[in-house]
Amino acid sequence: MKAHTKETQATMTPEKSLTFLKEGNERFQNNLKANRNLLEQVNDTSEGQFPFATVLSCIDSRVSAELVFDQGLGDIFSVRIAGNFVNEDILGSMEFGCKLAGTKLIVVLGHTSCGAIKGACDHARLGNLTALINKIEPAVDAVKEPTDESLRNSKNLKFVDEVASKNVELTIANIRKQSPVLAEMEENGEIKIVGAMYDIASGAVSFYE
Repeated sequence: MKAHTKETQATMTPEKSLTFLKEGNERFQNNLKANRNLLEQVNDTSEGQFPFATVLSCIDSRVSAELVFDQGLGDIFSVRIAGNFVNEDILGSMEFGCKLAGTKLIVVLGHTSCGAIKGACDHARLGNLTALINKIEPAVDAVKEPTDESLRNSKNLKFVDEVASKNVELTIANIRKQSPVLAEMEENGEIKIVGAMYDIASGAVSFYE
């Protein structure tokens, strides 16, 4: 499989880009990697890059977007931060990826058993991590069940995963609210913004559409 060129990027639509990622995850789950020569792709992308998607995911070592979607060099912009939320710098990176570099899809990718989400559920406080956790805690508050405080912590993995899912939802809302550039592009059909969850036990990505 060759690296994307300006010409192949131009043929991509938001829907086609989403299909590419879905097909890549199917290959990943079945251990059927696309045949690509990475060193050849290094050469092919040495003078430019033409990715089709921007993926915001967690720093978790098990959740590499390039691997779980079976993508090569030059295929996707990968933005990673614990808890996969957005701030000014990440939004600027996304605006660069879509408006200036031509990606047609933004995916906010959460995952099961997320350590950052667990920290938010437990209201962890530690150095600079405290400020990061504070940005995720609105997702904890937004999940209303269970009401029993003894069940609203990291020991309840069902609760953790529900908070992770809500965090993806709130992150997408924040992208649309805090980036008029991306909101307008989505409104015009130039890009699509979708959420997804990666299951660390199965390797499957479930998209929210």
